[in-house]
Amino acid sequence: MIEAIISGANGLIAGFMNLHWSNPVMMAIGCLLLYLGIKKDFEPLLLVPIGFGCIIVNIPLAGLMEKEGFLRTIYDAGIITELFPLLIFVGIGAMTDFTPVLENPYTFLLGAAGQCGIFLTLLLALALGFKYNEAVTIGIIGACDGPTVIYVASQYAQNLLGPCSVAAYSYMSLVPVLQPPIMRILTTKKERETIMKTGKRTVSKTTKLLFPIVITIVGGLIAPKGLPLLATIMLGNFMKESGAVARLTKASENEITNIVTLLLGISIGATMDGKVFVQPTTIIILALGLIAICLDTVCGILFGKVLYLITGGKINPLIGAAGISAFPMSARVVQKEGQRYNKKNYLLMHAMGANAGGQVGSVMAAAVMLSVLKGMGVI
Repeated sequence: MIEAIISGANGLIAGFMNLHWSNPVMMAIGCLLLYLGIKKDFEPLLLVPIGFGCIIVNIPLAGLMEKEGFLRTIYDAGIITELFPLLIFVGIGAMTDFTPVLENPYTFLLGAAGQCGIFLTLLLALALGFKYNEAVTIGIIGACDGPTVIYVASQYAQNLLGPCSVAAYSYMSLVPVLQPPIMRILTTKKERETIMKTGKRTVSKTTKLLFPIVITIVGGLIAPKGLPLLATIMLGNFMKESGAVARLTKASENEITNIVTLLLGISIGATMDGKVFVQPTTIIILALGLIAICLDTVCGILFGKVLYLITGGKINPLIGAAGISAFPMSARVVQKEGQRYNKKNYLLMHAMGANAGGQVGSVMAAAVMLSVLKGMGVI
């Protein structure tokens, strides 16, 4: 009888007895993510489910990520199959207005320049000993585009899915903190005060409809391996611009995106098991991700300075900072910085063009690198 009682008592505290030192550490990190999402309003739609998933996956013996565990089922169904990030891209496309970039096509170049940090960080990761597929995944963090990072990592570097995803979404939420100091360092007072004309050009409905189709075909032919990323974002945008499938567009923007975001977030949190996550490699990845985003911002601004010189001072270099894919957060940061130095400065629409270009640019960058991986026989 006594032995049975002792055995039962041991069963009740089995979770505590099997607690690895890294589990409480990750639970604390999960609580930090919840705090940042709820109290600081840093990407709460993602940080809240990620944080909660991180907490529960670090409770021993629950078996949530073991075969047939409920988190494993969600993870296998949506992450391994690429389904969740691609559905998110349909929603992003449905919510994105490419009119600013069509009004000012040069802003598309700023979106391309804003991806250079990805490739520079890729080289740095390779120099540090990461495999090519891992280096590509780490570099993509610089795009500030969570779904792209998840798509690449889930297919080609599943061991890095947790740290890369957390880095991407965390840094995306920190764009208003990270970008302004770089913008001030790289531009002069005169450049920051540059007023840009806001006169609108007419963009026809036909142009808006042709844009996603042309981008899909051309981008797919250039980098076929990345077509799922490009096609889904352009499908969402085409549905929006067509006006013929309002119900599908609304569902993509709201119900589908909300449900998938919840499942995506908790799946990412499920990859943050302490025994796997608390490694020196994680710190290196977080550092490289930060470098990638900073380099993207630097490259965008430097290209903005080139345009400033070419146009005789008609383009404010600050809009180059919006060339990353943090849409529309980065454009708002540019607007705020511009008005800080000149109250008559209205850079938002120009920055939105660069930001929309960055959305396409980040997807194209991923597509190109995935096609290179295939060409090298890595995938």
